[in-house]
Amino acid sequence: MSTLDHHGAQLDFSGDMSYGDYLQLDAILNAQAPRSPDHNEMLFIVQHQTSELWMKLMLHELQAAVAHVAADRLPEAFKMLARVSRIMEQLVHAWDVLATMTPPEYSAIRPYLAKSSGFQSAQYRRIEFMLGNKNAALLKPHEHRPELLAQVKQAFDAPSLYDQVLQLMARRGLPVPASHLARDWTLPYPADDGVKDAWLAVYREPRTHWDLYQMGEELVDLEDAFRLWRFRHVTTVERVIGFKRGTGGTGGVSYLRKMLDVVLFPELWALRTDL
Repeated sequence: MSTLDHHGAQLDFSGDMSYGDYLQLDAILNAQAPRSPDHNEMLFIVQHQTSELWMKLMLHELQAAVAHVAADRLPEAFKMLARVSRIMEQLVHAWDVLATMTPPEYSAIRPYLAKSSGFQSAQYRRIEFMLGNKNAALLKPHEHRPELLAQVKQAFDAPSLYDQVLQLMARRGLPVPASHLARDWTLPYPADDGVKDAWLAVYREPRTHWDLYQMGEELVDLEDAFRLWRFRHVTTVERVIGFKRGTGGTGGVSYLRKMLDVVLFPELWALRTDL
């Protein structure tokens, strides 16, 4: 009797769903189509495809978290936001693998990328919009795909996660300024001392506002992880292409460095100086 037989493992899947069937591995593992003859293009493709899969899960969790915040169901939202932060950690470490690609190796595949660029990722743009970094110009790269544009625009038009949290705080009786409860959600979030004061009330009396206090720290965890992702992105790009322009037309490293200065939840960082 073999070890497999002894443990009762099923070997015949002619009439049952297998692991590969459930995960649709034929579709996933045949989705890599290198355009160059270079060995290293497979790394580049798999890196970006797996990142898109993680972003798909991130959007799944963020959308549910926003719905739970809007319905005052914070324990469920906490679980989902914690998962988003852990997903972001996976994306951070993914750059370590891409960083094994040297400049000559990337130069061998770059002509085959044409104008395609991660800058055009519809999922990434939806994540940024959901986290409050709104920019109307960034809808344009998706205009050639109406179904994608509709998804990106939905995130662009809607209140961000942070906007929903501020509305929750107001429902709890905290003094969130009216200007931040009903505004044009398509504009970048404007930092406000009144919002900081509302958060300070939470942080100075954490036992009184425990779930809001926890929410503040979940948001800080998320932005912390997002900042690490951005930093690893820019350092990996600089390591691989130096200061060349990106394939999508951006300034490459110079553009990515500007993104390092974007603060998603400004009052949660500013209040630390006052505590």
